[in-house]
This record gives sequence, C-alpha cells and structure tokens, in this order.
Amino acid sequence: MPDTADADGLTVGQVSARLGVTVRALHHWDEIGLARPSLRTAAGYRLYTTGDLQRLHRIVVYRELGLGLDGIRAVLDDPTVDVPGALRAQRARIAERIDRLQRLDAGLERMIDAHERGLTLTAEEQAAIFGPEWDPDGPARARRRYGDTAQWRQYAEGAASRTPEEWRTVADGVAGLDRALGEAMDAGVAPGSPEAHRLVERHREVFAPYFPLTRRMQVCLGRMYEADPGFAAHYDGVRPGLAAWFRRIVDASARAHGIDPDTATWEGS
Repeated sequence: MPDTADADGLTVGQVSARLGVTVRALHHWDEIGLARPSLRTAAGYRLYTTGDLQRLHRIVVYRELGLGLDGIRAVLDDPTVDVPGALRAQRARIAERIDRLQRLDAGLERMIDAHERGLTLTAEEQAAIFGPEWDPDGPARARRRYGDTAQWRQYAEGAASRTPEEWRTVADGVAGLDRALGEAMDAGVAPGSPEAHRLVERHREVFAPYFPLTRRMQVCLGRMYEADPGFAAHYDGVRPGLAAWFRRIVDASARAHGIDPDTATWEGS
C-alpha cells in the first residue's frame, strides 16, 4: 500500500511518483471520469486528496490484475456488479494466457534446441527412426559447417515443430528414394531419360522438408554426394557407383532446364 497519510493537496507529479503511474495515465483517468482530483488550486491545477489516492491505488491494483478501465469502473462504482465473479472471470482469462505463454515458451525452447543441435530428437529416437547406422553427431557437424546459412535456419525452423512420426515419414521418403535410385541404376536408366528426370524431381521433393532445393543447389549436392567420403559411402553402400550415377542424372536434368552444371553455384547464404 502507498502512504496515503497527509495526502490532501498532492499534485499530479507527486501522485505519479507515489503510485508509479504516469502523469499521462492520471490525466486520462481524469478525462474519462475514472479518477478525478477533488481539489483545485486557485490557478486551476489538480490536487488529489487522501480519498482520491485510495481510489487510485484500487485502480492500480485492478489494472495490475488485468482488468480493463471499463471493468475497473464497474467494480468500483456499480453496486450490482458481482465483484468475486468478475475477478474469477479475469483469473480464468489469466490462466488461459499463462497456458498460451507456457506453450510459447516450450516452442521457443524447441526452436533454440533445433538451431543449436539440428535435431530435437533423443539419441534413442534418432536410432529408431533413422536406423542403427545413423550417426547422432551428424547434425552437430552440419551445424558447425552450415549454421550461418539461410538454409540451416530454414531447416531448424521446420525441425523445431516436427514430431518423431513426421521425422519417420521423412526418413521413409529418403529410404524409398535410395531404393528407387538403386533399382533404376540396376535397370540401366540413362541420364537425361524421362525416368531419370522423374527421380531427380523426386529427390527435390524428398529434400523439401529440410529446405527448398533449387536445381542449381541440387547440382551442388550431386557434386558433394560424389566427392564427400561420408555421402559417397552411403550411396555406394546402396549400390556401388550410385553416387557418381546420381550426379550424372542430376547434371543431365539441369542441362534440360538450361543450367550448366559445370558453373552452377549454391544459391543463398
């Protein structure tokens, strides 16, 4: 409680300092008739009495509880208002707000985790979804390598809200594409053929949950799949020579869309 003793004759500035309320708010409450000073000086300046200060303190308390000015006016001045009922209703609204804020906090925690770690899944969940050969340190290495890029930010934003079931769908899509690529290479599908082009488009679709993949970026990935020992081992583990064959079908598709794969560069930063 503020000190309301000897309060008669307080100026707007003095009341503002005592209650921690802005002078502008006091002027507004005066204008709308919510809390008017009872006294005036000979020069017309507002002066607040002890009773005025007590009413202002009640206004501050109810405002801190989240009541709007109309609701505060009703609680203070309308004898028919069910004050406990009004406060219970405000408490229910606050509980809903707290619940929303808690969900927002949890979402922010997941977003931070996704930006920093790449995956919000536990090591056990990762192994169950991606298989026993999955390297749980892979996302951390990717973050160190690509963490300052727009694509990593896009990936993290999607990863933050993706459930284990949704990750399983992504993993199943990748595994299905790997099988289809191996079968197509076994069948002698030629780079530049309609079937090869469909597989290239399928790769872009399967990659979409990570971030949008342009054709030029896909060419760069094709190079990396062939040159990087880890990626090459993965694809060549599906079929010997698959990494090189995949790069050829990607390059052929790029040429069909007017892109020179020899000069294609990664888009975005």
